[in-house]
Amino acid sequence: MNRLVSIGDRLREERVRLGLTQPAIGEIGGVTKKTQMLYEGGERAPDANYLSAIAAHGADVRYVLTGARDYAPPPPLSGEEQLMLQYYRDAVPAVRKAALGALMGAPALTQIGGSNSQHSSGDGAMMIGSINNGKKRK
Repeated sequence: MNRLVSIGDRLREERVRLGLTQPAIGEIGGVTKKTQMLYEGGERAPDANYLSAIAAHGADVRYVLTGARDYAPPPPLSGEEQLMLQYYRDAVPAVRKAALGALMGAPALTQIGGSNSQHSSGDGAMMIGSINNGKKRK
């Protein structure tokens, strides 16, 4: 038999999702650690003031109360997506612009190297393949 997920269980899930300890979320909500433990254990129900305070810190209160999320959490990034994100974060602004242009199917303007010449490409994939953090490939 499946155990029904309670408000306390969902409150615990939200606290963990936000990376907060029981004392930390209790402080945000204006309650003690003991009261937080009682909420999560299903022995007491949080009031509107508590719920409003934790919502202001990112808790999905609709989920806590109903089990329905206000948003769908994104799926975890694949290894390829993590790699792409890291390259994007490490890139110079011109390369970022070219990468976004390629992904959006739009021409992108970028300066390659230190020259003042701009290269425009309707094929962003070609541009991405020809640049490495703003420098010409050898």
